[in-house]
Amino acid sequence: MNRHVVRYYFTEGFRGIFLHAFSSFAAVGVITACLLIMGSFTLVAVNVQGLVTEMEQSSEIVLWVDESLSDAMAKSIGSRISAFDNVKDAQFISREEAFDSFAEEMGSILMQGLTPEDFQHKYKVFLVDVQYAEETASQLGDLSGVADVELQRELLERLLSIRRVVRMVSVALIAALLIVSLFIMQNTIKLATFERREEIAIMRVVGATKGFIRWPFVVEGFILGTLAGLLAYFTQVFAYDRFEGALADITLTPFSQLWLPVLAVFVLTGFLVGVFGSVMTIRKYLRT
Repeated sequence: MNRHVVRYYFTEGFRGIFLHAFSSFAAVGVITACLLIMGSFTLVAVNVQGLVTEMEQSSEIVLWVDESLSDAMAKSIGSRISAFDNVKDAQFISREEAFDSFAEEMGSILMQGLTPEDFQHKYKVFLVDVQYAEETASQLGDLSGVADVELQRELLERLLSIRRVVRMVSVALIAALLIVSLFIMQNTIKLATFERREEIAIMRVVGATKGFIRWPFVVEGFILGTLAGLLAYFTQVFAYDRFEGALADITLTPFSQLWLPVLAVFVLTGFLVGVFGSVMTIRKYLRT
């Protein structure tokens, strides 16, 4: 493919955009809006997932050590707890530390008559994946020297439910918006090809190849889709920055960690919607 042919494709592609300026503007606007809705909800989902992950990481299993064990034996259990694949960290809390912590919370008046001997050694166990918390808690409870296991089942179930709902809604919404964007692009290219159907027919009669006829429309779809992706990206950056500044009590994921995947997804999605919408539409007019 020589440069003159490529220049012709891009010239015709740009000509088609300005020839049908209103439909092109509508296509860019709708695709931009769809990408913004998709991107905004995805960013919300990312931040919700981050908050859920943070809560998951702070959730814990409490293991109470058998009172009959000596201090040295109680501490030795820690190595066996840490050996579990799903255990990220195991913090040993002696009865003295538990006594001091309780005294700090309750006050000296309520602590009268209590001594560290009235408390038990315990471990706070943090997990790698809370999805397997129930199974891990059961295995930890079977360790010798462990008297009891305390698992915040209700909290963990809520966290897992939130994570599942966020993922399901994100996938469903993204799929729906992609279909809408593709439909809009198809209609835009369909309008352009319908108005030029006689020109296309003449080109077919004089021997123009399907590729020679198709490429200007593909270029038109590529330009419109990519333009929509870039426009959506810069609008998303502005909106995220404003939204982040308005939330003083909630820490969002810094956009500096998200800009590259957001830009790549927006531009790539716009590009694919534009190109596939064009290819799927022009194919109908090239059938012999």
